Amino acid sequence: MLYISGARSVADEQVRIASTKIDGIGPKKAILVRYRLGISGNIKIKELTKYQIDQIEQMIGQDHVVHWELKRGERADIERLISISCYRGIRHQDGSPLRGQRTHTNARTCRKQIRK
Repeated sequence: MLYISGARSVADEQVRIASTKIDGIGPKKAILVRYRLGISGNIKIKELTKYQIDQIEQMIGQDHVVHWELKRGERADIERLISISCYRGIRHQDGSPLRGQRTHTNARTCRKQIRK
């Protein structure tokens, strides 16, 4: 089992698929990283050298916000919404749906948490 930037990679997967498993890296960013390093998309993870893996981790770490940094930023955004007491912040506090979804017949798990 190989870990690249905190994401578990299966050895038999192609690089283009395995790199999208990293939080914050989608298909376009994965293509960009591979293109900059000159790595083919069809090559498998197990065929990469240690140097190539280190290069991938280094480039992702420099240019992109991934994994725990991304989650920390999301949490900071939610805390800001809660602190200014806006509608979305209040809904986050209550555990209710944020974006206008119906709660009369749906969102049962959210409503169970409120009734405790």
